Formats: sequence, C-alpha cells, structure tokens
Amino acid sequence: MEFQNPVLPGTHPDPSVCRVGSTFYLAVSSFEYFPGVALYRSDDLVSWEQIGHCFDRESQLDLSETETSNGIYAPTLRHHDGTFYLVTTDVGGQGNVLLTADDPAGEWSEPIQLDAPGFDPDLFFDGDTAYLSYADGPTLAETNVKQATVDLETGEVGEPSELWRGIEGTFAEAPHIYEIDGTYYLITAEGGTHVNHMVVAARSDDPTGPFESCPSNPILSHRGDPMQPIKATGHGDLVSAPNGSWWIIFLGIRQQGGHPGWHQLGRETFLAPVEWVDGWPVVNDDELVTLQMTVDSLPGEGTAPQRAEPARATRATFDGETLDSAFEYRRNPDESAYSLTDRPGSLTLYGRTESLDDHGVTFVGRRQAHFDCQVDTRLKFDPAEGAEAGLTVIADERHHYEIGVTQRDGSTVAVVRLRIGDATETVVETPVEGTEHSLRVDATADEYRLSYHDGDDDSPVAAATASSKYLATEVTGDFTGVYVGPYATTGEDATPPASFDHFTYEPTAEE
Repeated sequence: MEFQNPVLPGTHPDPSVCRVGSTFYLAVSSFEYFPGVALYRSDDLVSWEQIGHCFDRESQLDLSETETSNGIYAPTLRHHDGTFYLVTTDVGGQGNVLLTADDPAGEWSEPIQLDAPGFDPDLFFDGDTAYLSYADGPTLAETNVKQATVDLETGEVGEPSELWRGIEGTFAEAPHIYEIDGTYYLITAEGGTHVNHMVVAARSDDPTGPFESCPSNPILSHRGDPMQPIKATGHGDLVSAPNGSWWIIFLGIRQQGGHPGWHQLGRETFLAPVEWVDGWPVVNDDELVTLQMTVDSLPGEGTAPQRAEPARATRATFDGETLDSAFEYRRNPDESAYSLTDRPGSLTLYGRTESLDDHGVTFVGRRQAHFDCQVDTRLKFDPAEGAEAGLTVIADERHHYEIGVTQRDGSTVAVVRLRIGDATETVVETPVEGTEHSLRVDATADEYRLSYHDGDDDSPVAAATASSKYLATEVTGDFTGVYVGPYATTGEDATPPASFDHFTYEPTAEE
C-alpha cells in the first residue's frame, strides 16, 4: 500500500491526533487565522475530511490585536469517557486554554483558562487524575517540560514539577504522554522548530517520572541530511490503529531552491509507521521519511486512500449560505464586510480603510497547498477613487503580492503590486475597461505570475512575476504559510462593493 506525504499539505502545523473506535481525529495550529484550529476526520490516517473548527465564535477567540504567527499554537486533542478535550495556547491572548465537545463536528465550549504559564500544553488522563504538561522556561532556548495536575472544571493547576529537560538541554517542547501496557511514554519536540527539529522519546513507570531517555534518540529527525526533500521533522503525536499498528503524525517542511532553500507553504502534516522494539518506538524502520511511502497496510484499508481535502481543488461559486470550509479570515472578520446574499451567487466584499498592510483587512482565502497551482476569480467592481479589490497571495502584512483593480485619476486600472518587507512597488499599472474583471495567479515552486485577463481571452492584458522565496519563512521570519484569496479596500469616497462570482483553486502538477 502506498500513500503520499504530506497527508495534510499546506500550512497544517503542530498536528495532534486521537482515535475513537475506528475513526481518527486531528487538530492543527491556526495562528492568526479565524476560525481557529481546523479539525479533520479519517478512517485511514491519509484521507482527511475537514469537519469544522474548535474556535468558531469571537467569544472564544479574539485575534484583533494578534501579531502574525501568534495566536493559536500547538493544540493537543484527546478523548476521554465520551468527551473530546482540546488544550492549546492563545499566544498574546488568553494563554493556555481548555475546550470540550461531545461531538468534535459540533459546537465546542467556551474556553476555560488554565492557571499555568508556558505553551504547547498536553492533557493526559491516568485513572481519575488529569495531568497538564507544558513547555516553559526563561527563554525559548531554555524551555523544559513541566507537569502538574489540573482541575478540568475550573482550570486550576496544581504545583508544577520539572518533568524533562531534553536530550540537549534546550528547546524541549510539545510534550505528549501515553500509557502503553503499563509503561508511561513521553514524546517531545526538541531542537527548535526549523531544520534542527526532532522527535525524542522517554519512558517511566509513573506518569510523573522520572523518565529514561530512549537510547536511540532522536527517534525521528532529518537534521543530518540538508538535501532531503522533507526537513524540520518534529512535533510528533503517536496513535494506534484498531489492527494494533502504530503511527506517528508530525510536522515537516518541503524546502525549495537547494541549500539553504526556502518554504512558502508553511509547516505541513506528515505520517509514518511506528514499530515497538525492546519497549521503544522505532519510526519508519529507522529510515528517513519520504514523500512517497510504502507500507504493508493502512488502517481501514479496503480502497486506495484518497488525497486529503486540502490537496483537492476548491471551486466555489458562492451559491450557498456559508463559505466552503477551506476559507479562513486573517483574524476575526467584521461580518458586515462579507455577504453571500447581497448579490446572490457572489461573494460580496465591502472594503474598509485597512489595506493588506494592516490588521483587519477585508480578506478571505484558503491555504496554498501545492507548489504548482492556478487560482482565478471573476470580479465585478466599479471602484471609486483609490478603492481597490482583487486577488492576493499573502504571507503577512509585510510580505504579499496582489493583482487588483482600482481607480487612478478617474480611470479604472489593473495593478500588480509587490510588498517585500519595507519595500512596496507597483510593477504594473494598465488601464482597463468595464466593471467585470478576470484575475489569475499561476504558481510554481519558484515564482508567482499575477495576471489580468480581458473577457474570455487567455492572453493577459497585464501580468508580472515575483519570486516565491520572498513569501517564505526564511525571508519573512514568520511561519504561518501562504494563503490566497480575494480582498477589498475602500477609497476616499463611498465605495461600491466588490463581488466575486467564483473562486477556483486547482493544482497544476503532481506533487
């Protein structure tokens, strides 16, 4: 049986997985995007269907002042006695919080703040006792794992004790504890969350330790091979299948451009098999994890595994009452700026004074999940002076490219603008006619081509290319990953709305 890594492509970092019966559930970090913490369901650990988000109400999560790559970090998803639990960190906001649900595809509770510092919380149940483990330290490089009991009704946390300092004494984070056949295992992420990332294992006779380090640590790392297509492997979570097999879900990146390379798609979710040898987990027979994996079988085997929803095309015609679940907003949306009913069959955006350089811009988009893809939309817009609407590829407020339509000195023009750090340049400005505009982005691993098309003519009226590496973590310093979608901003006078009658995202090459 073969499957393709990553199993959740595009920005799906810090994955956490649990199993209920024969069904697996998975949660990932969402940072500054809303709704927060995307949830997926699968029967085979490869074909993932999105079932919702844990944070879907502003009362649960206020991201209005959240900086890029802050917000929701490293959820842990667990199921115990019929209840789903999620613990996570709202960085720059509420701190460590707990949410619960009877049905993960339904409504999740309001968050309970946990009386504990640090980040990357883990929840482990041992009989009637619930333990909270988390990373904490005076600096990121000096983090270690602490543990305390936790009252799940009140969020009150007991006196913490140090559980683990890491095999290198630095960057010990993302703890997960498991009880397997009477032995307690601790899995941590160490080495920092870039190319030195790794997964480390330890075990004990008690959930409070002391923990013995695995003699073959790290149990998963690609740090020794800079030319590997998968790098920065770490932040793993173990799960067993109904047939008794074991697996690890973990994050990694696919860098482009050789050494040192860059990655614009964010940190993605990967899968590998686990065997137990002499009481220790061995990942992928102690070999490097590959993009194309061959295993004896997968859980729920019966048909060939399908590609996860994020790897599929999005063809939105905006005919329904809600947006496709692939779409997310940069921070909490002003709901008055978005409508599916004002112009039926269209997504109508009402621009505000905030631009793509600001928090609060009117924008909604989906993850870029393929290096090679095409995105296009049809825009109906008659801009007032200075107003603008279009299609953007965005990493953060200081790194984005857009093809838009605006008015300059009484004339409607198509513009291609590049924002790279402190530099902003309009590289194309071309007069265009009418109020209906076709916009397109063609992406490859190396570049983005942004273009304006006239009617049904495939030849662009205006086009420009820009390097993908300037939207990558190695340049931006942020690690959320690239999103693509429509945006709108207001002008000096009252601005008519911008309506998009479709949005299409399609992969253009096998990956």
